[in-house]
Amino acid sequence: MTSSDGTFPIRFRMVAADSLRFGIIALIAFLTLVDLFAAQAILPSLVVKFDVSRATMGVAVNASTFGMAIAGVAVALFGRNIDRRNGIWITLVLLAIPTTLLSVTDDIATFALLRVAQGLCMSTAFTLTVAYLAEHYSAGQTTAALAAYVTGNVASNFFGRILSAAVADSFGISANFLTFAILNITGALLVWLTLKKTGRMMQAEAGREPAGQAWRVQFLNNELRNCFAIGFLILFVFIGTFTYVNFQLSAAPISLSPMALGLVYFVFLPSMLTTPLAGRVARRFGPGRGIGITLGIAIAGLLALISPNLPVVLAGMTLIAVGTFLGQAIATGHVSRVAASDKAAASGTYLASYYSGGLVGSFVLGQAYDRLGWTACVIILVMALIAAMTLARALTTPRN
Repeated sequence: MTSSDGTFPIRFRMVAADSLRFGIIALIAFLTLVDLFAAQAILPSLVVKFDVSRATMGVAVNASTFGMAIAGVAVALFGRNIDRRNGIWITLVLLAIPTTLLSVTDDIATFALLRVAQGLCMSTAFTLTVAYLAEHYSAGQTTAALAAYVTGNVASNFFGRILSAAVADSFGISANFLTFAILNITGALLVWLTLKKTGRMMQAEAGREPAGQAWRVQFLNNELRNCFAIGFLILFVFIGTFTYVNFQLSAAPISLSPMALGLVYFVFLPSMLTTPLAGRVARRFGPGRGIGITLGIAIAGLLALISPNLPVVLAGMTLIAVGTFLGQAIATGHVSRVAASDKAAASGTYLASYYSGGLVGSFVLGQAYDRLGWTACVIILVMALIAAMTLARALTTPRN
């Protein structure tokens, strides 16, 4: 049915165009970060292959977060003159190199260094894509575009782990990494075909602070400092949980096979639906209460992980994913709103803090798991989220 003035088909075409555009953005996000956590799904198999402790393998697999942190800082400070489109697709092509090399290495130190290299490439593409979206859409469209990008990131956590477990279980670990190298190239091709060529990352402004000064200014703002710490603690918990829970699931009494372990990550599916609601949660409750509520959900999930019952553990993992993704999304948005001057520097600092928390979490929880057991790990994780909730209480809604 068509309205008398012909506006209905026009609106329909606009909605369809927006849906396609945001679908492409989500797919770019998926292909950018699909390598980040996929290897966690095959941790028990990697421990056997490299003949190292669970803690050592956990740190090696999550060494990518170290690269993510470094690149987030570097691009925020020195990437103002990088062309977005070229920067994104080139780094995704480069990402395929360490991913391919992971399929042939038998040395744990080399494995860890290659994971760092992956993180450098992923973070660069991530930061440039966020800048591209902010520069090419109106305020309202940017919110929707970033929501699509976040949803793609959640999907990469979900499908990446399942794909990794399925390929490794059916064809071996080497085939697993080669498969992801192909996805890296696919992402580069998608960016090259769909994104427009752009200018510098940030236009120079009169009286603009030098990059180093803009970096230091972020730490003078109490709310930004709290957000940086909250981000650190959230990924500390997320990686600490989803790295070492694999060993609990593969051991007695649950004793899941590698393929079944991959299917466990359907627990991320609800997060794909809830994460885009972060803005509504923040508007209704404020950033402080919003983060407190979402991390409270994650704490309830952590407590469920002590159970030897698989359905209870899966329910707990679902709550942790929902709570931490929502909390992280609220914190990220708050950083963007609070930053008074150089938003890129603020975002880069947050990204560095966030991924540093992941690296520290993989190390600390690995040591705790090997020495004290899983229950002690859960207690540490709960304490970390309580600390994040305490920091969040100081956050206020900006006047804008």
